[in-house]
Amino acid sequence: MRRHWIDNLRWVTVLLVLLYHVIYFYNNKGVFGGVGGFGEGPQYQDALMYILYPWFMPLLFLLAGVSARYSLERHTAKEWFRSRTRKLLVPATIGLFVFQWMTGYFNTAVAGRMEALAGLPVVVKYIMCAISGIGPLWFIHDLWLFSLILLLIRKIDAKDRLYTWCGKLGGVWVILLGVLFWVGEQTLVFNPRPESLDGLYNLYKPVFYFIPFLLGYYIFSRDEVQSMLGKVWITLMAVAIVSGALLAITTFGQDNTTPHYLASPLNCLYGWLMCLAMMGWFKARFDRTGRFVSYMTRSSFGIYIVHYLVIASFGYMMKTYTQLPPVAIYAILTVAVFTLSPLLYEGIRRIPVVRWCVLGQ
Repeated sequence: MRRHWIDNLRWVTVLLVLLYHVIYFYNNKGVFGGVGGFGEGPQYQDALMYILYPWFMPLLFLLAGVSARYSLERHTAKEWFRSRTRKLLVPATIGLFVFQWMTGYFNTAVAGRMEALAGLPVVVKYIMCAISGIGPLWFIHDLWLFSLILLLIRKIDAKDRLYTWCGKLGGVWVILLGVLFWVGEQTLVFNPRPESLDGLYNLYKPVFYFIPFLLGYYIFSRDEVQSMLGKVWITLMAVAIVSGALLAITTFGQDNTTPHYLASPLNCLYGWLMCLAMMGWFKARFDRTGRFVSYMTRSSFGIYIVHYLVIASFGYMMKTYTQLPPVAIYAILTVAVFTLSPLLYEGIRRIPVVRWCVLGQ
């Protein structure tokens, strides 16, 4: 039986990622990767980063774990991993050299490193731009690695004893699993060393994101847990909103991606409660489908893969080469990412070889 609410929650979360990247690209809070803000004064639109960042990526990993459970009930481990490799690893490796190098070009420009590439051979520039084009694809790097580790766990636990044991957890214990959210954040490198891989590790956060992936596979894939969340979603959402408002108000102006910020109890509490509340809300209210919903279910992953080229190119050029007011820039970039990203996806998926390289289809 298809759980439409999971499909709907996934594509809605992807759209929130697109919106987040519009705001993030022009933030003036010191968050790495953006082109910078519009002055030293407060940018209240940046509050969206504090609202979304603590939970939307953990939620995507959690839903991926749930989907992995369902898929492995219908397919052999070999079939499933072959499919995962094509859909995840191909776009995140081969796709870098076919499509994402363009994103990498603008990422290099945003970072102010174009002069450093000026004297290099074209082939070297191309390779460096391709690697710089990874951008949001770190998500599928992690997801492919987690899929591999999951198969190893399944092989060790051939009788699925862990899944049986997790089924004995009551509703209160399920909610209290949020402490693992905090434990995962403690694995970050709190004082990353310059010119090391510490920053890259903190971006990928493999231990932290593996936790919701496993929780999705072993716990939140259960019908009884989903039903429980659906019954208490209003309470969960109310508490989550209060904690999120408190977080945003008390920390506005800080870089909300630093290890110390992410590991704070309030950030972890808010992130976990929002994951639970969103699952409960969609389970209770959005377990249905339709023509648009079906399209977004099929297309959201591809839109995610291609969207950052629109953000990086339009975002950079408007900030650098125009005198448009900030309101116009935000509006244009928002419209561009929500219209051009689906168009890019639709164009690429119609070109057989390119479709395989970029989208894994």
